[in-house]
Amino acid sequence: MPEKILVFTAWPYANGDLHVGHIAGSILPADIFARFHRMKGSDVVMLSGSDQHGTPITVRAEQEGVGPAEIAQKFHERFVECWKQLGIEYDLYTCTTTDNHREVVQELFLTLLNKGYLEKKTMLAAFCPATKKALPDRYIEGECPYCHFMQARGDQCDNCGKTMDPQDLINPRSTISGEPPVFRETEHFFLKLSAFNDRLIEWVETKKHFRPNVYAFTKQYLIDGLKDRAISRDISWGVPIPLEGYEEKRLYVWFEAVIGYLSAAKEWAKLKGKPDLWKDYWTNPECRAYYFIGKDNIPFHTIIWPAILMGYENGLQLPYDVPANEFMTLEGRKISTSRNWAVWIPDYLERYQPDPLRFMLTVNMPETNDSDFSWHEYFRRNNNELVATYGNLAHRTLTFTHRKFDGKVPSPESLDDKDTELLGLAQKTLKEMDGQLSKCSFREALRTCMKLAQEANKYLEDTSPWKVIKEDPQKAATSLWVTIQLINTLKTAFYPFLPFSSVKLHTILGFEDDIKSHGWKFEEIPAGRHFNYPEPLFVKLDESMIEGELERIKAAADG
Repeated sequence: MPEKILVFTAWPYANGDLHVGHIAGSILPADIFARFHRMKGSDVVMLSGSDQHGTPITVRAEQEGVGPAEIAQKFHERFVECWKQLGIEYDLYTCTTTDNHREVVQELFLTLLNKGYLEKKTMLAAFCPATKKALPDRYIEGECPYCHFMQARGDQCDNCGKTMDPQDLINPRSTISGEPPVFRETEHFFLKLSAFNDRLIEWVETKKHFRPNVYAFTKQYLIDGLKDRAISRDISWGVPIPLEGYEEKRLYVWFEAVIGYLSAAKEWAKLKGKPDLWKDYWTNPECRAYYFIGKDNIPFHTIIWPAILMGYENGLQLPYDVPANEFMTLEGRKISTSRNWAVWIPDYLERYQPDPLRFMLTVNMPETNDSDFSWHEYFRRNNNELVATYGNLAHRTLTFTHRKFDGKVPSPESLDDKDTELLGLAQKTLKEMDGQLSKCSFREALRTCMKLAQEANKYLEDTSPWKVIKEDPQKAATSLWVTIQLINTLKTAFYPFLPFSSVKLHTILGFEDDIKSHGWKFEEIPAGRHFNYPEPLFVKLDESMIEGELERIKAAADG
């Protein structure tokens, strides 16, 4: 039986375009992981959606003088187009404004309430002194009471990761007006997180395969002790509370959004025409659920969501792994959407190919620490590694072979030790990458893949078939046959990272079927097989693009 795997990504707020930090943080690693497992033959379902109820949507809507639904739908559609152009293959990408999501969230809320895991309490809520409206947590900043970071938000400190309420901040202020908020008592529902503290400690002890930062952060958080947390707010945009007397309140986005993982699975099953199909994954102890997120979302996925699932029960599986990435900076500075310091994905896709971006973001993926995106590095990686190493290997080998052997894979003579060694390395590479990708070590897997491309180039230079073909055409044929086998292996090995160029190369090599159907294995292309005349896999960039892109982002930030 194929392995069942659920792949989830963090739900981006539908209040603005996506940037490279979003893609490197959770979206791309999930897609690489899912593509690899699909090629292995695993039963993979990859799900996510747009968070359309977050405070950022309402703020953007007010700025543009439209309703939040209009803003949310606009950017949801832009996200979907980005996934298509970037090659992000979701089985379903939905949103939090569907009837399905509302029904699942409300049913789960009532279940937790009936089981005694929710209780009503009064709390101090922040209000804007000018508008008298509730002030959303994310738009309140102040000094963190734990680490004393001066720009902690009202729901979480980005520096130490602690979650909190706005009144916990030292000297809180509105990020919209700059004024200190007015706190008033209001009644809300609280999730009794404290009831799950011991069970969560036992659970996380079984997660030694978590990345060290995820495991250590979660363990310490639980040792410090969980506090009950409000799950409703005095707002009008969000999932309604399904009880009389709470018409002016909504379920808080952090509670409602994580339930999207379950609601998306149920929606996917309905769209497949099998409403109960989601249970084959969610209630199957053999199914592994992976949640790809950024480090600021760790407590929501290793503490709050598991606690909700524990309270809900019904045999639903807890997360198997939460491969949280650190942050990506841009040209040495923190990416800032408010300051327009970002490389926006729609803007990028207007000018460049998707695979080089996927390559660059994987090479610099912030798996264990923060990393940086720079246009100098993008230029170097594209020209020196994609074009000169991998692309040139495929293009010159296949062009020369097509011309000298009538578009057919040549027949080799007996292989020498070097030939056998290289073919063995190809098989070893796929095996090593299997282990690395299975452990979500994407940078390491890509490095392993590039080593094979480098060795293949060295082999081609050493054998120089274009030189020996006149004196010994059979020897040239052998080295070309070996190199074509290596190129075919690279096509497979690069597929999770560079799907567009791998599919293109698959077609050039004469295949007309789905690349995934060939599996994650070494496959020999037989002699005599016809293949198509090759086209370059990548575009070489002019160095002037570096300055042009730097000027572009600086102008946007200044403007």
